Amino acid sequence: MNIAIVGGDQRCLELIELIQRHHFQEITPKILAVADEDQTGPGIVRAKEMGFFVTSDYNEFFRRDDINLIIELKDDMDIYNDILEKKGKNVRAISSKTAQLFWEIGMISDLHRNTSNKLQKIEAMSDLIFNTLIHEEVLVIANDYRILDVNDTLLKKTGLKRDEVIGRFCYEITHHLTAPCMGLDHPCPLVETLKSGTPSQVTHTHLDKNNRELFYSISCYPIYENSKITGVVEMSRDITRDINYQRTMMHQEKMISIGRLSAGVAHEINNPLTTILTTAILLQEDMEKTDPLYGELETISKEAIRCREIVTSLLDFARQSAPEKKQGDINAIVSESVLLTKKQAAFSDIHISQILDKNIPLVLVDKGQIQQAMINLLINAVEATGAGGNIKVVSRLDSKRNNVEIEISDSGVGMDEKTISRIFDPFYTNKETGTGLGLAITLGIIEQHDGGINVKSRPGKGTTFTIKFPLKNGEHDA
Repeated sequence: MNIAIVGGDQRCLELIELIQRHHFQEITPKILAVADEDQTGPGIVRAKEMGFFVTSDYNEFFRRDDINLIIELKDDMDIYNDILEKKGKNVRAISSKTAQLFWEIGMISDLHRNTSNKLQKIEAMSDLIFNTLIHEEVLVIANDYRILDVNDTLLKKTGLKRDEVIGRFCYEITHHLTAPCMGLDHPCPLVETLKSGTPSQVTHTHLDKNNRELFYSISCYPIYENSKITGVVEMSRDITRDINYQRTMMHQEKMISIGRLSAGVAHEINNPLTTILTTAILLQEDMEKTDPLYGELETISKEAIRCREIVTSLLDFARQSAPEKKQGDINAIVSESVLLTKKQAAFSDIHISQILDKNIPLVLVDKGQIQQAMINLLINAVEATGAGGNIKVVSRLDSKRNNVEIEISDSGVGMDEKTISRIFDPFYTNKETGTGLGLAITLGIIEQHDGGINVKSRPGKGTTFTIKFPLKNGEHDA
């Protein structure tokens, strides 16, 4: 469609630019000529720049046979009527009013296209933030708990596809429940946000497949439409590592404080104990064994010796020094520790077996400290296991070959959850003659080797302690 324009003002310029930038589906309009008595208008100037036919007399259009449409932009009905009388049969004419209508439709189309482009950019940016930059699990949830959207992080965790999640209840997907979350361990942040109209945050406690606690920080942010909350954005983050780190730091601070206290108490008690023990022994030397007081003095001596052993344990606990690590054979350390406790086990009719992985490389350890920790665990296992019981010691590399694991299992009486939560606390013991410091010392040694201890036990089903040491860089191929 070839077009000629009568009028070279600003509207002519806008029409030229509109036709240039708009993508037409059915027709291909092309401006060939512009006429105006005023040759200085912006439309005329642009027409000249683009090489269009420019004239001051629109009558010249009627002598051309390549024009299909004449658009009158002078807003003059006399000119428009004159065009209608003189144009050819196959030439159409549009008045300025009609042109204005099409121009505004074109402007609406441009506005729609610009808005669409902006929306695409916003959607692309939202997708980038939602699925790439945010590593937390994100849900968009309606007021009725139904999921409106979900990010890739949560989909990867659950192993579900987007269409398997959209429209379902949030508590079904995240907690595998049939009703909304509630209670002290699982308060619902959505309820709080809908009630207050402000962001809310809660911490949920979950259990993994090994019955270990996992902690999640869940935050909800309201979505407003026309001053009403239509849903929330819920972000969940696993803070288990942060919680465990805080607990570890608190435990270490507590251990340091107890260590200082223990050292002071031990030194203060040690001298009087020595005096009591020496005096009792000297008095015994000056009397016959048949003397009634001899037995009393014997009791005093035994109790003083037991107190001294407690004091020695206190000093050992307080003096936990930094390990002097050297390349060591972990299997050799395990074997020596078993050998040192085997006689005590045999005396109680308890069998100790070993399964050692020969592929374990040398590890940076303080041999003396690790042997002390191993002996503490083995003696505990012997004392917890009845006659005819079994203790098994296993060494291995973990599945990723990043850590060495030593597992000590017994067939003894086992422990309940309450006991397990306290066994590493200083001075906690369920034995009549124990000091409650053995496992606290053991834990300190393992942590100073950047390792950890895991405990599994059930009453009547025995106990398993698993020690884990990290392989440092360069040790894998040692």
